[in-house]
Amino acid sequence: MSQLARMSMSERSRRRGKHSSIGSWSGGSGGWIVKGLVIVVVVCAVAYVGVQLLRPVPSATAHTVRSAFTAAGGQPSLPWPAQGEAALAVQGTGLVGSSGGTTPVPIASIAKVMTALVVLSDHPLKPGQSGPQITVTPADVAQYQADVATHQSVAPVTAGEQLTELQALEALLIPSANNVAHLLATWDRGSLGAFVAAMNAKATALGLTHSHFVGPSGLSSGSVSTAEDLVRLGEAAMANPVFASVVAMPSVTLPGSGVLYNYNYELGHDGFIGIKTGSDGPAGGCFLFDDAVKQGASTVQIIGAVLGSQTPPIIQSALNDAVNLVNALRPHLGTQQLVAAGQQVAEVTTPWGAAAPVDTATSVSAEAWPGLHVPGTVSIGRLTSTLRRGQRVGTLTVTVDGTPHQVPLVMGAAVAGPTTSWKLTRL
Repeated sequence: MSQLARMSMSERSRRRGKHSSIGSWSGGSGGWIVKGLVIVVVVCAVAYVGVQLLRPVPSATAHTVRSAFTAAGGQPSLPWPAQGEAALAVQGTGLVGSSGGTTPVPIASIAKVMTALVVLSDHPLKPGQSGPQITVTPADVAQYQADVATHQSVAPVTAGEQLTELQALEALLIPSANNVAHLLATWDRGSLGAFVAAMNAKATALGLTHSHFVGPSGLSSGSVSTAEDLVRLGEAAMANPVFASVVAMPSVTLPGSGVLYNYNYELGHDGFIGIKTGSDGPAGGCFLFDDAVKQGASTVQIIGAVLGSQTPPIIQSALNDAVNLVNALRPHLGTQQLVAAGQQVAEVTTPWGAAAPVDTATSVSAEAWPGLHVPGTVSIGRLTSTLRRGQRVGTLTVTVDGTPHQVPLVMGAAVAGPTTSWKLTRL
């Protein structure tokens, strides 16, 4: 073979070797790239799983499903008067119902209930106490004579005579003496104007938003209120044991007056233990009353008001309307369950789909009537992602006539935490 041929073969071999070396080097680089990518993917996947599994789990949340409660049974049907206004309540439980609207109307001598409350607030008495002596002035005698001349209800007084605070209150509330209303007002605050201002301030403090007073006796038709406002006034008055003891008296014997009788002829009948009658042309016959109903070992008090009776005799008509109302309500009174233990009031839910009820742990009962409706407020504390059955999580507050009753709230079922698959797939 010629030298040229051998050189050509050698050159071709060299070139083939060169190409083979280049291909081997390229194949090795591609393998490392693939391996690197796999490592990156694995590291990212491990990091993702770690982050997802270690991320804080959101807490469960709750929403209220019930916040008002009603005693079983239908609301009792009551014989509301065909004229005027009326309202009826069970003391400590709330308003049973009312009729005739809420337009302020003249209340006649029922205004004396507010007069007595202001005096007892300024000069408190305890049961058995008579209080300070009040000396009758010539101005008081002149007021008495003017009231007699206009045929008002009065209690005789003489200049220099002394009455204890309790005796003056008895004259005010039992024979409904207008002249003693003025005597007490000037003794208590120094002037009628100052006393009337105190009456209206007391009305505001008691929440009597439809009541206004222009005098201590109720003689002026400018002293107005509503049946519902007067029920609240009656509840406040009967909470004072001295006031309650006075209005429960059918008669009283006072110095200079002799025996004076109560215009509340229902005292001692049908359970009536007070409070005050009133009557005149603009007001008609009015009666603010308290009726005591025995319920086993306890006594339930029905507070009511009847205003604007126009059928003669107007006071007796008001008394009759009150008797009809309390006799109709009395059979419906008793212990009523307002909230049952184990009653669901809320629901707990989670983002991963778990749900469980929140139930009452105890019950609430009250002396009431069927159909009584009471409001409630559900308060749930801070929740975690897992909850045990029976675990306390909040409080239900049920308000009965302004008095709150608290009920513990517990989980009605357990709430499990999220699954691993949910943790890995959540965004």
